[in-house]
Amino acid sequence: MRTIWKPHTPPHIYAPLSTYNHAIELPPGARILESSGQLPVWPDGSWPEGIAAQTELVWQNIVAILASAEMTVEHLVRVKTFLIQREHIAEYSRVRSTFLGDCRPASTLIMVSGFTRPEWFVEVEITAAKID
Repeated sequence: MRTIWKPHTPPHIYAPLSTYNHAIELPPGARILESSGQLPVWPDGSWPEGIAAQTELVWQNIVAILASAEMTVEHLVRVKTFLIQREHIAEYSRVRSTFLGDCRPASTLIMVSGFTRPEWFVEVEITAAKID
């Protein structure tokens, strides 16, 4: 599948630090999907332990949300990640990469002091777009 958006990473600014583009341009008529922050919570209200398992669940939830809008990760144009520990960046990035593959949305990672439950380590918001 060919993405509908155009990446913008000008050569005269620093290269992306990881697997993302600096900016994404959407074409006219794109249908936009914005998610709330996705936390590592199963339908029964429980959650896994550890950053890898929590990241896996968050991205499974994101994939389900995308599917409900008849989209896939290839439709992602922006990802906003919130982590509570710098030590989690590498493991979060490793798991995220298994879901994104070659997809390179615009991306922001923010360190926060915590979430509503101290057992949660990660939250992710997404923006996706598709032309029907």
